[in-house]
Amino acid sequence: MDKIFKDQLGNTHNFQTSPKRIISLVPSQTELLYDLGLEQNIVGITKFCVHPYHLKSTKKIVGGTKKVNYEKIKALQPDIIICNKEENTLEIVEELRKVCTVWITDIVTIQDNIQMIYDFGQIFNKRTEAQNWIDKTNLAHQDFQNFIKEKPIQKVAYFIWKNPYMVAGSDTFVNELLKLNRFENIYQNIGRYPEIQLENLRTDGDPDVIFLSSEPYPFKEEDAFEIGKFTHQAKTIFVNGEMFSWYGSRLVKSFEYFKLLNSIVR
Repeated sequence: MDKIFKDQLGNTHNFQTSPKRIISLVPSQTELLYDLGLEQNIVGITKFCVHPYHLKSTKKIVGGTKKVNYEKIKALQPDIIICNKEENTLEIVEELRKVCTVWITDIVTIQDNIQMIYDFGQIFNKRTEAQNWIDKTNLAHQDFQNFIKEKPIQKVAYFIWKNPYMVAGSDTFVNELLKLNRFENIYQNIGRYPEIQLENLRTDGDPDVIFLSSEPYPFKEEDAFEIGKFTHQAKTIFVNGEMFSWYGSRLVKSFEYFKLLNSIVR
C-alpha cells in the first residue's frame, strides 16, 4: 500500500517503499540526513555540503544549489531529491521532477524545522532518530528561552552580501532566530533580502549592533570599518552564518552558539 505524504509546499507524494537513493541539494539538509543515520543512502550532494566534511570525498558532487549537472543526477538513479524553496530555483525543481520525486522544504520558523525533521523520519523510516533530534531541539530551545528572556532588546542589522549591500529581512529563518535572541531587526519589514544603502543606516533604524555573516559573502575587517562609519557607534560583530541560516539538526548547536554571542553583544 502506498504511503502518502505532503511536503512543505503542499505537494503530495506517494511512496510504495522508503526511498533508498537520496540526492540532497541543500547543505543543512545533507547534515540532517547524515545525523538521522542515512549516510549510506545519500548518493549525491552539492559542493556546498561541507558537514560532515568527509562526504565531499565519498559522495558524488552534482553541482551547487543554484546550478546542477542534470546528467550526473540522472546517472545516480535517485529515488528522491531533497530541495528547498529558498535554496533551489523553480527551474531546477521542475527539471528534476522529470528524473524522480522532488521533496521541497520551506523553513522560516522553528516549527517548520521540527516538521521537516518529522517528515524525514516518516519518509525514510527513521522515526526514532527523528524524534530524538526533535526532543533535543525542543529541549535546547526551551533552555535558551529561559536564558534570553530577561535580556534587553537591541536593534540590529544582519548583513549577508556586499556589492550591493544586502541584509536579512522578513520571512527568513535568520530573522526568526534574531527575534528569538531579542534582536530587533531594523529591516524586518521591507522584504526578505533587501538591498540597502549604507548612508541610510541611521535613518533606517540606527542599529545598536551590526552582524556580518560568514556566508554567503566572506566579510573582512575593512568591510566592518566601512559599514561602521555609517552608524552611531554600533558594535560590529562577525557571526557564524551557519548558526543563523542552517536548519535541521544544526539548530541544536546554534542555541549554544547564541549564548556565547550574547555574552559578547550585551
